[in-house]
Amino acid sequence: MSVPENALTNHEVTVCLTGGAVLGPFNATWSRDEGGDVRELVREYDGFLQGEKQHRFKFHLHDTYTNTVHTLILNFDQVTGICDHVRLKSPPNG
Repeated sequence: MSVPENALTNHEVTVCLTGGAVLGPFNATWSRDEGGDVRELVREYDGFLQGEKQHRFKFHLHDTYTNTVHTLILNFDQVTGICDHVRLKSPPNG
């Protein structure tokens, strides 16, 4: 299945914190044409886990279902995991 680069991907993001607290889940939508930091959050955290210094602390997750933006300010030292559940839209004939 091929998904066009500008297609929306619908994410459900959950952030797990040290001590067992959980933030989310947050609905977030990303496409090349419509902003949002959902993919950057996951990439930045992945780099942090591989030994890179955290460069960003603030991430904006755009929820097109409710027309809202969730702003997360995170210190990755306190994050134990991020779950990014992605729902892909089916192609028109699929």
